[in-house]
Amino acid sequence: MRTRPLGTGGPQVAPLALGCAGMSDHTAPADEADAIATIHTALAAGVTLLDTADFYGMGHNEDLIRRALRTDDREKALLSVKFGALRGPDGAFVGIEGRPAHVKNALAYSLRRLGTDHVDIYRPSRLAPDIPVEDTIGAISELVQTGYVRHIGLSEVGPETIRRAHAVHPICDVQIEYSLFSRDPETNGILDTCRELDIGVTAYGVLAHGLLTGTYRQPAGGDPRAHWLPRFHPDNLATNLTVADRLRPLADAHGISVAQLATAWVIISQSRERGTIVAVLGTRRPHRVEEALAAADVTLTDADLRAIDEAVPADAVAGTRYAAPLMALLDSERGPKPSVSTAP
Repeated sequence: MRTRPLGTGGPQVAPLALGCAGMSDHTAPADEADAIATIHTALAAGVTLLDTADFYGMGHNEDLIRRALRTDDREKALLSVKFGALRGPDGAFVGIEGRPAHVKNALAYSLRRLGTDHVDIYRPSRLAPDIPVEDTIGAISELVQTGYVRHIGLSEVGPETIRRAHAVHPICDVQIEYSLFSRDPETNGILDTCRELDIGVTAYGVLAHGLLTGTYRQPAGGDPRAHWLPRFHPDNLATNLTVADRLRPLADAHGISVAQLATAWVIISQSRERGTIVAVLGTRRPHRVEEALAAADVTLTDADLRAIDEAVPADAVAGTRYAAPLMALLDSERGPKPSVSTAP
């Protein structure tokens, strides 16, 4: 599979990455055999970047990846690990930590759970509100110098934070939610800043948590995601599904699914002007990896891109990305935003 560098001096990666969160944190239990098979399918296809976090399943996800990565597979995989989100015994998120001592302590436990002597990309999951980003990145930089970390990444941060962090140590990539339903990075300076500094972008939520699969329909009893994802709230869901359905004729014209079209829009068309953008595929089933691989081979013309923009304009989506308490944690969301429906 064709690869591309993830930022200046970053690793070579495929246009797709595998997001492993759903294998350990999800609305329904994951089948571990399927999850491990999904990792093996991705690696065999050349999708080598595996995205995890020490708080996914409170360590379960890292343990799962260790079991999936046989001795020879560890050298094929690029492990991207997030840290800093604190959880209580009941699983609730209770804060964000970015102190240098915590950075090193968290990595020590991650290395043990992953069964490895280094991680390829290490990143704070969110900007700690009481710790300068320079302190957090400085601590990771020391881990780079000692060989425990190969590259440094960021997640859900705005342009100013990106610049401050990059001044301490070169940043490999910024992880951000980016899709046809989440296009703020185009206008709030995040994508432009990354391109200016030659920093890669790993885009998660490319299928809008399921809304852009082309198969999701409003459940009769409601969706539990509506409590933390307003776009699934009944006041917004019907509108959003109608918008997503506008992509179906465009997908049919290419002989692909709506999900493949939405993925191709991120990994191919946007990289023309925005630099290296990798789509993080969140799945726990092997056949979903195989379906996504076809998206990397889709060609979208300028006319296709105009048609997609007309079908799904940036202001057509109802509801914010997350509920208000979660939005408040996002450095990437600071500053004025377009007016949208904010049903809880």
